[in-house]
Amino acid sequence: MSEHIRTQLADGVLTLTLDRADKKNAITQAMYSALSEAVEQARTDDAVRVLLLRAEGDSFSAGNDIGDFIAIGSQTEQPFDMSVFRFLKALADLDKPLVAAVKGRAVGIGLTMLLHCDLVVVAEDALLSVPFVNLALAPEAASSLLLPAVIGHQRAFEMFALGEPLDGKTAVAWGLANRAVPADQVEATAADLAARVAARAPNSLRKTKRLMRDAEGLWTLMQREGEAFGSQMKSPEAMEAFMAFTQKRAPDFSKLG
Repeated sequence: MSEHIRTQLADGVLTLTLDRADKKNAITQAMYSALSEAVEQARTDDAVRVLLLRAEGDSFSAGNDIGDFIAIGSQTEQPFDMSVFRFLKALADLDKPLVAAVKGRAVGIGLTMLLHCDLVVVAEDALLSVPFVNLALAPEAASSLLLPAVIGHQRAFEMFALGEPLDGKTAVAWGLANRAVPADQVEATAADLAARVAARAPNSLRKTKRLMRDAEGLWTLMQREGEAFGSQMKSPEAMEAFMAFTQKRAPDFSKLG
């Protein structure tokens, strides 16, 4: 397991904690591997009835670690070799309830993983965004299907194209979360929901979730998205966006075809 991913099992609830607060919980390949292993094992462990995803610090997740992306973009491996795609498949395959507790910023995959959660509690002042186009990338985690399905095409396109954040109250109003509460109540509210779900009939819950989701279809779409994402990640557009991000300047795409 990565040093930045912690797990704890109590009363049927497996808590997965992103613990890289000094980097706003930006997710590295090592963290994806650890998350994948935890989710895969939880799926076959009868002691786990519910998974609860939370984070240390003042941000849920700043998304993918840009340093990792710059390194990966210079390599020749297929994008499906990356640990992130193992994690995405684990999310698609997961048939146990997944609860999320979100404070602060949830950026990129920090938001798109929430589309695979069954219950989401956000802070009222949380900020959720999917700035893929800002980084010259493409949607992932089946978000090209799931986000429009939840909030509608026009709202989803605006979120993708402009990358502007939603606050927690708007996220609830648009259907992206179940509860918006003050930040100091997020953890307790999510833990209460997880405990209440864990007390329900586990096989009934699993069958219900399977009927509500097309796991195979989601994975097929994730692979299509991965091809677009991987192609963009190696593009001059993305290299310019990544360099601009690290140099804290606006990207200039005017000279790129």
